[in-house]
Amino acid sequence: MGAGGRMTEKEREEQQKLLGRAGNGAGVQRSPTDKPPFTLGQIKKAIPPHCFQRSVIRSFSYVVHDLVIVAALLYFALVLIPVLPSGTELAAWPLYWIAQGCVLTGVWVIAHECGHHAFSDYSVLDDIVGLVLHSALLVPYFSWKYSHRRHHSNTGSLERDEVFVPKQKSAMAWYTPYVYNNPIGRLVHIVVQLTLGWPLYLAFNVSGRPYPRFACHFDPYGPIYNDRERAQIFISDVGVVAAGAALFKLSSAFGFWWVVRVYGVPLLIVNAWLVLITYLQHTHPALPHYDSSEWDWLRGALATVDRDYGVLNRVFHNITDTHVAHHLFSTMPHYHAMEATKAIRPILGEYYQFDPTPVAKATWREAKECIYVESEENKGGVFWYNNKF
Repeated sequence: MGAGGRMTEKEREEQQKLLGRAGNGAGVQRSPTDKPPFTLGQIKKAIPPHCFQRSVIRSFSYVVHDLVIVAALLYFALVLIPVLPSGTELAAWPLYWIAQGCVLTGVWVIAHECGHHAFSDYSVLDDIVGLVLHSALLVPYFSWKYSHRRHHSNTGSLERDEVFVPKQKSAMAWYTPYVYNNPIGRLVHIVVQLTLGWPLYLAFNVSGRPYPRFACHFDPYGPIYNDRERAQIFISDVGVVAAGAALFKLSSAFGFWWVVRVYGVPLLIVNAWLVLITYLQHTHPALPHYDSSEWDWLRGALATVDRDYGVLNRVFHNITDTHVAHHLFSTMPHYHAMEATKAIRPILGEYYQFDPTPVAKATWREAKECIYVESEENKGGVFWYNNKF
């Protein structure tokens, strides 16, 4: 279990082949849970120093790149689609929605980097860029920044993590087996999760850490935030309200359904990707969770998985296939994360998890098998996903 760093690359490839073939949790090699035989300092030392350098020019180049594509797609929707033959026009809109939703997800990821202070060496600049980009996507920037920061500080902790905190079997609702143990119920759950999951999380903290009272990302006085953060939560709300007012103006000028076609549907796709990416990077049969008696930051940070989204890895600025490195060094710019991941894999050894399972198949598998967590023989400490009722 504690042999991290001693697994050869060939052995690692064989493990990942097994992982890709696995049809259920029983066929997946679990991540080790012993205290790693390496430290965070040793991991960092393996990464070339330039990977931690943030460039304002390079970071802005990705913003410009994405926004140029957004503008080009918008031109396609507003100028070119209307002149297409009627049948072709109907087919063109879904293509626009999917493409624009994916590119805007990349914009969202850059704003997320700003929240981690990975965009530049200047915190104020990071916050300005992040506030503008996230507000445009109806995300309360500072609210997300602070709750997400606590997620990074407590990943894998059953008591203190902030997002997709798994429940123990005893806490499951009576109807849970009927939802997850049949294909129709499972499909409905996935659809609801992808369409409503993100707004429900922001508004009601659904799937987030349980608090003693109502928790909302728009409430400056809610239990998620401390006194030092409340003024910035107000600023986040103002940013979202300003974006909402702009959308209202556009609706008044061009019509409600115009806004839905041009902005609303792509935003739904962005929200779906946010939920799916967050869920799949932290939910996997091989990943452990810990109670307070066993949890420590390094093992928690390693309780995440890299996945292959194909061409979308690049569109999403590699947040998907470098997520382990991101949790270890969240201030590292995304454009160095691939190099850093390659450098740390020999150090992490079997503590590194990569799953090549296609996204759709992985979504179905995790929804079927990762229902709740329980400790082996009810001893506590380390908890694993299960689906047996």
